[in-house]
Formats: sequence, C-alpha cells, structure tokens
Amino acid sequence: MELVAGIDAGTQSLKVLVYDPAKRSVVASTSAPLELDSGADGSREQRPADWVAALHACFAAIPANVRSRIASLAVSGQQHGFVPVDAAGEVLAPAKLWCDTSTSAECVQIMDAAGGTAQTIALGGNPILSGYTASKLPWTKTHRPDAYARLATILLPHDYLNFVLTGERFCEYGDASGTGWLDVRTRTWSPELLRATDPDRDLAACLPPIAAPDALFDIAPAAAKAFGLPASVKVAVGGGDNMMAAIGTGCVAPGRLAMSLGTSGTLFAYSDTPVVDPDGAWAAFCSSTGGWLPLICTMNCTVVTEQVADAFDFSTRFGDGHLRTTPPGADGLVMLPFLNGERTPDLPHGKGVLAGLDTTNMTPAHLYRAAMEGATYSLKYGYDAFVRAGMQFDRIVLTGGGSNSAAWRQLVADVFGLPVDVPTQSEGAAFGAALQALWALGHARGDADSIADIANRHVALDPQLAARPEPTRTAAYAEAYARYLRFLDAITPLQRG
Repeated sequence: MELVAGIDAGTQSLKVLVYDPAKRSVVASTSAPLELDSGADGSREQRPADWVAALHACFAAIPANVRSRIASLAVSGQQHGFVPVDAAGEVLAPAKLWCDTSTSAECVQIMDAAGGTAQTIALGGNPILSGYTASKLPWTKTHRPDAYARLATILLPHDYLNFVLTGERFCEYGDASGTGWLDVRTRTWSPELLRATDPDRDLAACLPPIAAPDALFDIAPAAAKAFGLPASVKVAVGGGDNMMAAIGTGCVAPGRLAMSLGTSGTLFAYSDTPVVDPDGAWAAFCSSTGGWLPLICTMNCTVVTEQVADAFDFSTRFGDGHLRTTPPGADGLVMLPFLNGERTPDLPHGKGVLAGLDTTNMTPAHLYRAAMEGATYSLKYGYDAFVRAGMQFDRIVLTGGGSNSAAWRQLVADVFGLPVDVPTQSEGAAFGAALQALWALGHARGDADSIADIANRHVALDPQLAARPEPTRTAAYAEAYARYLRFLDAITPLQRG
C-alpha cells in the first residue's frame, strides 16, 4: 500500500514521519538534531546545508522497503526565516530565523517608510514584527552587502527544502503570509510594503511564484536518488510549521483552537475569512489549505523549561515531579520568560525576569514551575486578545513537545479554564504535512475529499491524555496570572526603552 511522508524542519531538530493512510498508523518516525548559532545582538541563525544533511540522516534511518512505498510528501518548516539564494541556487549566507531579534530596528524602519504601524496593517493585515522575513532584507543589505547584491530568490526554510527536493522555486500562501509582505486579504504581494523594505530594488522579482494549496511537484531525479526515494514521488507545497500543525490537529474548520508547545508557543484557529486586528494583537495569517489562520506566537516556550532544567542538571522528563511538589503560583515566584526577546507581548528586546524570590521559593522545583507557568501565561495574554475580539472556543487541542507533559496539559486546562485534548499523533506539524501530501495526491487523482474530510478521517484524539480544568486550581492560577500581568506592566517601559 502507498505511504505518505511529512518532513518537519524545526529550530532544534528535523523530523521525518511516514504514515500509512490505509491502516491509519505511523510506520516510521526519525529525527536529527540541528544546531543554532546565537549572537549577543539577538541573532539566531542556521546553515541550510545542515537541514539537508539532517534530511539525509532521517531518510537513511528509514528502512528501504518503507521508503520505496512513499507516494507523496510535504515539508513543514519554521516560519519567517530568510534563505538568500543566488541565480544558480547557491545559498549566499546563513539563514536568519524566526527567533532572530537582531533586525528589530529594521521592523520600525520598514513600517515608518510604509506610513506607520496602522498603515502597515492596512496594507498587508499585519505589522512587521520582530523575526518576520521582511526585516531581514535591509539588515542583510547593510551587514552582508555582497550576499544582498547577488540575491536572486527569497526563500523561506520550507521553500528551500522544497527547492532541494524538486529543483523548483515556489512558495505557498500560509508561509508567505508570515513574511510581512503579503496582503492577507487579497493573497497578493503588497507593492507598497516591498518598496518600504527597499525603495531602490524590485524585491518582487526575488519572490518565487505562489503555488495553489493542493499543487503537486515532481521530485527531482537527483533528490530521489540522494534520499533513497522512488523517482515517482510527488511533493506537495507544504507550509509553515503552524499551518501544518493546524492540519495535524484538525484545526481546518472554524471553532477549534489549537495550541502548540514547542520551542515557541502558538495559538491558532481556522477561519473562512480574513481575521485582521487593526492594532495587530495577533498575526493575521493565511492557512495552507485555502483559508485563514489568525495566530498568536510567543518566542519562548519549551526553550525556557529546558534552560531551567539544564541549569539545575535534570532532564525535563522529570520536570512533572517538580510540578507535583509545588503549588499553583509557585509560592509567589513569577518568571517573565523572555529569553529570546518576545513577540507576545511585543518586546523584541525583552529579557527574562524572575520576581518574587524569597527563602521558600528559591528552589529548582519552584523555578521550573515558574518557567512553565510563565510560558503558559504569555500564551494566555495572547488568548485574551482573541476573546476581546469576540472569538469563542469550547476546548483546546494541544500539540508540540510540551504536550507530552501531563503536568503541562493540566496546567493549560486550569489556566485557560477549558478542556484540553491531545491528538494521538504528537508530531502535529510533521503529521499535518503528511496529511496535506495525502490530500494533494488525492486531488490530483480526482478525489473530491476536502482537507477537512481528510483531517476528520485521520486525526484521532487520545482520551488518556485529555485534561479537564479543576475549579480550585483555576482560581489559584487566575490570581497568579494577575500577578504576572502586574510585573509585565512594570517592566514593559524598561524593556521598550
């Protein structure tokens, strides 16, 4: 029977998941670690060649008899990254990533040139926030002028892997909406925002064509041979990791709220129409399935709990035990977990803050709890903006590495006061990419199933991982969250100064 595969190129690792749609089961799953180059100026970069090497390692670890049955695949990639490519297809510089805050001044520069924040949102639907692709172009022009001069194509991380697989340069609506240049209402590039980014160059000429959500491409013969795949494999358009996680969690129809607890944290909900906030309280993205995906992103999630665990020399696998020995609110200890700067709240130069330390809560367990709570409160801060806009949800579907923690699942249920469900497939982005590949392959063969039909058929929830809010804890977390907001209000002027 035919198989489909999903590739998820994240910040910390690259994963490949192979799925059997007939048996509705994952038949192979591999991963390879990725290194992150960090600078004191907020730069966060990776070498695209490392992504390709990781892809080779992952496919090599999958049995040949499994690889030979793969009919289609799709790539999920970390959003907002910038891979500069020359006319020959050579990468010109390291890829600046979504968590790179070294270009925050360029964000302001672009929006000022466009007429201010409000006008930027009017033109494209989003402000240019720290980490967005647009800000990386003027930074590159200043700091890497040779690379900028030779730039032929602007690719996002998942676009670059598609280029490696197919030899073709293209993008898709979901990931493209995270560049800062796409008018999400019309799904067209904004000439005004491109001019505001560089008035002296036609950046539109550097943008690849936008492929339809169900488009399929042939794998390049050299790529098929290099990765040990059949020459007949079809490559779907894929998308940003959040767009693919939306598919992998079944968030492809209105009414369901998905939360991803990864290196970054995200909240997103599918919409049939554009959902733009005039104040830019959330990202007004497109989905990779033909709709829209209003999204809240925080830049510090599991990275914070991992940092605390590393500092005290224990594994996050044992972190739940620390949660059990400490009460909600961490006995007054509050962490503002802005280790990478922050997007929600909008503090690109933000730094982590510990507040409320005393002789009882200065313990590894309290610090670990404060880290997990702080990362969750940042997501609650964004969720509150959704609620103020009139959005309503009756449950949260959780994915990402943090969803493997029973304590974190319960924490989310209690903080948000909503039931939490977890899909059987924990790798939401990779699984979503595999389902998109399945959908696109079916369409090419005349199958009329919608992406919602595919998701309803293949996305299953694990009842053993569900969590329900407990009223006493919900009240305790409401008090702790109010404390977090007070400290946030106090430090915001300092971290924006």
